[in-house]
Amino acid sequence: MRTTVTDPARRAAGGATGAGAPAPGPSGVDALALDEVVEFTSGLIRIDTTNRGGGDCRERPAAEYAAERLAGAGAEPMMLERTPGRTNVVARIPGTDPTAEALLVHGHLDVVPAEAADWSVHPFSGEVRDGVVWGRGAVDMKNMDAMILAVVRSWARTGVRPRRDLVIAFTADEEDSAVDGSGFLADHHPELFEGCTEGISESGAFTVHPSPGLSLYPVAAGERGTGWLKLTAEGTAGHGSKPNRANAVSRLARAVARIGDHQWPVRITPTVRAAILALAEVHGLSADPDAPDFDLDGFIAALGPAAALVEATLRNSANPTMLDAGYKVNVIPGRATAFVDGRILPGGEEEFRATLDRLTGEDASWEFHHREVALEAPVDGRTFAVLRESVELFDPRARVVPFCMAGGTDAKQFSRLGITGYGFSPLKLPPGFDYWALFHGVDERVPVDALHFGVRVLDHALRTL
Repeated sequence: MRTTVTDPARRAAGGATGAGAPAPGPSGVDALALDEVVEFTSGLIRIDTTNRGGGDCRERPAAEYAAERLAGAGAEPMMLERTPGRTNVVARIPGTDPTAEALLVHGHLDVVPAEAADWSVHPFSGEVRDGVVWGRGAVDMKNMDAMILAVVRSWARTGVRPRRDLVIAFTADEEDSAVDGSGFLADHHPELFEGCTEGISESGAFTVHPSPGLSLYPVAAGERGTGWLKLTAEGTAGHGSKPNRANAVSRLARAVARIGDHQWPVRITPTVRAAILALAEVHGLSADPDAPDFDLDGFIAALGPAAALVEATLRNSANPTMLDAGYKVNVIPGRATAFVDGRILPGGEEEFRATLDRLTGEDASWEFHHREVALEAPVDGRTFAVLRESVELFDPRARVVPFCMAGGTDAKQFSRLGITGYGFSPLKLPPGFDYWALFHGVDERVPVDALHFGVRVLDHALRTL
């Protein structure tokens, strides 16, 4: 289903530009954008878009919220659904250079579950307290959704236009399989992304403070691939009181234990290599990842907290997460299943498959339950340079470094359209603010000042790219 949302009065007036429009500030955004990014972050959090998996989610209210605000900026957002209630929003903002390649800017509307009893404030309150916005989605990623909306609306008020066409996409289902979100858009509506060659979205350009006086801003230029697995062990059903050498549960348990205990070998990809060299430079360390005697473990230890930027992406991984077998304690089932969260480095699929074949052996079979590609993006070209410069402009102490995400984003699905993705949702965070712990964690929150920084940086990046 496709629906177009418009604001006829505003479009008839040419948006909110012209006489009486607020003058842009030094960053190009007006003062109202700083208020709106907080308002929109809070407002989106208050819309419960919990994705419990298996289709249990309804993003439409948040999609309507975003579409109305895009329409208020003179855009013509379309709402598209594969499944009723699982709504995506897409709009195109024309650029000044019709020959330039288009840029995709995307964010997802769904969030992971939150148990209210565990939180200091209700996770869907969107409460603003002591200069901080609280709630599920404050960092993943309704804050970025709000930044996008605030920037586009500021442009409409002040008459700013980007150089390239921008395709704005707010997606459903990123926190599960993306089948109702970016996967649906890429497979069934590729025409909406015509001309897009690059995209930016979540999980990058946030502050990491590994030591006093050092402010790192990791920008994502890669993602491990997703390899969610289903394991199945077959056996002979029987009475629980009798010997059974073909016990499906025992067979599955052996296979799962081997997978959980396996130590994967190190494989340094180009993005991780670039990250190691950049981190070595900012820490004053010596590093040659290509040298046979390179002490990787010692180097990682010397990085301190900054090690989190590389240590999870040095290897493939496979973590058992779910088990399902039997229906009664005194009945041996004939089948047992398990699920494993596998993550695969760029170029690492052959090793991954061969290793899973060996670890499961004769005890269980395995198949991909959900599979998405690994990604890498250039870190030595103009795009990464613009992203770096945009952060450094508003934080002169910033040291921008590339990194590879341990998990994945909607950039995987959009890569089917030939779109190269970067993780860039800028936030200037204070020392002691544990961004990693808040991702899918309890008491998720974002400082108001960080949102203001993000709007300014995002505005500059989008206008410059």
